[in-house]
Amino acid sequence: MKIIRYFLLGLLYTLALVGCDSSFLDTAPRNAVSDSNIWTSSILARQAVAGVYNSLVGWYAAGYVNNAGRVWDGYSSVMDIDLNWISQNSLVRGTATPSNSQFSNLYKAGYTMINRANDVITNINNVPDMTDAEKARYIAECKFLRGWAYNRLNILFKGIPLILKPIYNEDEAKVPRATEAEIWDQIVKDLTDAINEPNLPSKYKASDANYGHVTKGAAHAFRGQVYLWLEKWENAADDFKAVEDCGYSLFTTGGSIAFKNLLKIANEQCDEMIFSVQCEQYSVANPLNVNYGNRNTGGSMWNNYLPNPYFVESFETKDGTPFNWDDYCPGYSSMTPLQRSVFFLRDGMTNAEITKMATYGADMSKYLPNGNETRIRKAYEDRDPRLMMSIITPYSTYLGSSGGVENTYTLRWPYRGFDGREPFDIRTDANNYFYYLWRKFVPEGNEWPYRDTYGLDVNLIRYGQVLLGYAEALNEMGQTDKAIQQINKLRTRCGAQLLNSNEPTTVKGQADMRERIRNEYYWELAGENVMYWNELRWKTWKEKKFRDNKNGLMQIWGTTTYTWSWLGEQCWVWPIPSSEREKNPNLTQNQGWND
Repeated sequence: MKIIRYFLLGLLYTLALVGCDSSFLDTAPRNAVSDSNIWTSSILARQAVAGVYNSLVGWYAAGYVNNAGRVWDGYSSVMDIDLNWISQNSLVRGTATPSNSQFSNLYKAGYTMINRANDVITNINNVPDMTDAEKARYIAECKFLRGWAYNRLNILFKGIPLILKPIYNEDEAKVPRATEAEIWDQIVKDLTDAINEPNLPSKYKASDANYGHVTKGAAHAFRGQVYLWLEKWENAADDFKAVEDCGYSLFTTGGSIAFKNLLKIANEQCDEMIFSVQCEQYSVANPLNVNYGNRNTGGSMWNNYLPNPYFVESFETKDGTPFNWDDYCPGYSSMTPLQRSVFFLRDGMTNAEITKMATYGADMSKYLPNGNETRIRKAYEDRDPRLMMSIITPYSTYLGSSGGVENTYTLRWPYRGFDGREPFDIRTDANNYFYYLWRKFVPEGNEWPYRDTYGLDVNLIRYGQVLLGYAEALNEMGQTDKAIQQINKLRTRCGAQLLNSNEPTTVKGQADMRERIRNEYYWELAGENVMYWNELRWKTWKEKKFRDNKNGLMQIWGTTTYTWSWLGEQCWVWPIPSSEREKNPNLTQNQGWND
């Protein structure tokens, strides 16, 4: 069992905040009053540091309850939310107002983290029974974490109050917004201070008791990401190169399936993982197993988040050629979505099933009673290997379980199966629809049978992401050949065709390489909660997510269950929450949002 760390220590720290209004964790920054006794004991001071880390949990983990604030790729074009859960995301539904809780919850979570970090940074030097080296290391860690919170808030809200001291009364929190540039400057300063701290190690071994704490490698990786936002390409490249020098590297165990093996509990502390939320059994859990899983995932998961067909279709073929449905299902692109549903039907359909699909609108003249499954499987098997290692595609298998018994299930349409006997079709929350399902982050067999306790760490930065950022920075500097080398490291791991190895993969200049790098971000990192941030940075979010309000949750063949609705250009920036403006009259609202 994994050692319980952040949750319990953070809880002790919370209980130690004598005199603090009990609503502080929900309403920060306002009236937190730290008990000076915390800073008289090294034990309590370490718990205070753990409390800063614990504030990450509410953003990314904290149990299995569906929460749009924890599954950030749900905002991106990578995936969509199941029909039962679309109320989770008012921003892309087109119903958002400044009073929506998804805005206030994240604002409060960010300032909870900032205020806790400020408390440590300001007071830890007063601890009498702690070495100066340990104090300096904790200050560096908390500057990183403060920078993390300010980074997320600044991206979303664009200029927010800059608070660098702990808040002791409500009036101290009533400060105006700093500029976006001022916040970026502070983030860079905090990360630079952390990197320059000699007591912050480059990397921890998995066996180290401090594993999971911030390292110099994490600070370089994070500052490199900030420099990408600021388009300071040379600075970003230098930081990403430094991450390798700190001892991080790609995970390659398992050969051709190393990419799939990476996101398993057994490998959660491998050299690729740079910074993660440390989940623990029975305290906090990775929510992605239940949100991404299916009803045949151990313990019965929910498949709340479903891969978007446009994203799936973006994966190129094995030789690097852009994917074209007509190469596998002739006439596909000229057919209506209803007509081309025929290509996704199982072999050996009954007369009743054939009649039902014909009534639905499928072009049954193209049905192959004994070859339909083989034909459609080819369209997925002949692709970048990361597709089938990330997504459960039609007629691919998945090792699930029922009642503690492992079975091999297959994604078929129409659904006929049973959990415990043939034909073992994959069961979902939406058996009346045929959607792509996630394989990434989803436990297999009896790997983890309890949906609310999955202990896989939530990785926030891994080395594969660093290589992508390094390639992007190099390409923008005009060093396209060096950028190709970084991308080929990722393609080598998964067995994809290397760039510049044949005609389809030949890079035709900087602009072409820019698009190739962006595609690699999707194929490598989809589902890992980073693509929304990248789509905002590249300014492609509106085009990718909404597609002129024609995109949304859809069945594999393109029939739409619902569409997302673009509310307006103000959606590029989140509104300052109404509740915050009521408490702080100095907060101005972002353009286009009316309270």
